[in-house]
Amino acid sequence: MSMFGKTSQGDLNGFLDAGSHIQGELRFEDTFRVDGRVEGGVVSDGVLIVGDRGEIDGEIRVRRIFVSGVLRGRVDAEEYLEITSNGRVFADLEVANLKIEEGAVFEGRCSMKTSAKDSKRAEKQDDATPSNVTRLPQRSGDTKVS
Repeated sequence: MSMFGKTSQGDLNGFLDAGSHIQGELRFEDTFRVDGRVEGGVVSDGVLIVGDRGEIDGEIRVRRIFVSGVLRGRVDAEEYLEITSNGRVFADLEVANLKIEEGAVFEGRCSMKTSAKDSKRAEKQDDATPSNVTRLPQRSGDTKVS
């Protein structure tokens, strides 16, 4: 995925340039780039790119988000959130995967979502109860930890 080119979902299909301002709810498909200012909600199953001069204040629910500008509020990223070295995020996050580059700013709380694959792995680990685990006898000279 290139921040400026095509994505696996499709081409950039929306753009808010510097000097532009939206107040209300922004909805889009595929990929949208913000270099202006958005006040309000952003909802999509696609990819949101907040450029160096972009600024968003509000609640965001997207599949993926890349932040190089300023973001304030709350973010629910279904798959991925990346804060680049120029990015500044002042928000509470709920994400499956998070990448914060050196130099980026993040202030807020983060809650990590578990994917279906992680849930199945956790269930398998729960099955390893003491009743089905064979313990080896302690050898003499081993240190016993309580």
